[in-house]
Amino acid sequence: MQQRMDSAETLACGRLLNKTSGPGVNLVAIVILSRGKCGLSTCTTRYLVAMAVTDLLVIIVEVILSRINYYYLPGSFLNITPLCSIVSVLVRAATNCSVWFTVIFSFDRFVAICCQTLKSKYCTGKTAAVVIATTCLLLCCKNVPLYFIYKPLLIIDNTPWYCDVKPNCFTDPIWVGYGWFDKVLTPLLPFAFVVLLNTLTVRHILVASRSRKRLRGQSQAENHSDPEMESRRKSIILLFAISGTFILLWMVFVIEFLYYTITGRGPGSYNDSEYILQQVGYMLLNLNCCTNTFIYGVTQSKFREQIKFAVKCPVTSIIDFINK
Repeated sequence: MQQRMDSAETLACGRLLNKTSGPGVNLVAIVILSRGKCGLSTCTTRYLVAMAVTDLLVIIVEVILSRINYYYLPGSFLNITPLCSIVSVLVRAATNCSVWFTVIFSFDRFVAICCQTLKSKYCTGKTAAVVIATTCLLLCCKNVPLYFIYKPLLIIDNTPWYCDVKPNCFTDPIWVGYGWFDKVLTPLLPFAFVVLLNTLTVRHILVASRSRKRLRGQSQAENHSDPEMESRRKSIILLFAISGTFILLWMVFVIEFLYYTITGRGPGSYNDSEYILQQVGYMLLNLNCCTNTFIYGVTQSKFREQIKFAVKCPVTSIIDFINK
């Protein structure tokens, strides 16, 4: 038991260290993308901003309000039962939105690349705003029942403290069904959607690339430039970097969930290695909220230029002020 507690504290510290730069990089991404000077379409920009905002919310509610509070502030007012129930709902809602915004972004890029007839109607800023708002609203409503699964662990001076799951949630068919629905909705269904959309997108790109080369007579002359293919290539790099990172960082969590489902073993019966696998899965899926900004920087030259401008501008202003 002591070894398990030490492992939990070590992994918790790892999660916190991994998230140390999270709020900063996500704020940078939100500010830079919101300026609309990264050479991206309006709909793409809105999806990326929405992803950065939800990633930031995950860091705030999951790491600061939940993890840090649990490990370092055990007597905090956030541990009062109604408040910790609200935090639990917020954690799940923010995580759901972060995951599903990746899915709807992947679908938007799939439509833009593979469905030219639908592209002009779907890939617009207005449609992006409607899809983002609708997805967020539905996911928030889906998580409201989570507030009612907890009961107080302790009652001190007529004040309920901490959150303990009600026993009937493990046996009541309605709650059991809701638990399955929750797990299928996030992350199994998004995982399958992202893999499927990327597979279809790759297939379309390969077919379209071969056809375009034949039409342009480039089968034997690869050195001719093709602006459309170059633009498509940049869009594909951004899509695959974001969705590929999502798949890799959520894979351990999905494997752990499938292991639990197949074997019927619950977290309470895990040995140390199984428990560590579970906690590593949580750490990696939380780390997913910190990676997108770095992906933008690696794949988008104009995003890097905006970062350089943001860094140079204050320095230049200070130097100009001193010279005056």
